[in-house]
Amino acid sequence: MKYLLLLALIGVIWWRWKKRHERPVRFERTPDPKPENMVVCSHCGVHLPESDALNDAGEMFCGQAHLLAARASKRG
Repeated sequence: MKYLLLLALIGVIWWRWKKRHERPVRFERTPDPKPENMVVCSHCGVHLPESDALNDAGEMFCGQAHLLAARASKRG
């Protein structure tokens, strides 16, 4: 039993010594993404990123359905 305890003590000491001399892990910071312009849908008023919006003659829309609905309301 005393040899088991001695072996465990040596293991703990070795593990602590090894942890102390480990090199720290360094994480590289990725640059923050650039902010994107937000636009308002001309049909429903929802705010969305400009890259997701559909542009029709200067008017912005959140989806194809609202673009078509706006075109239909202009016709008649």
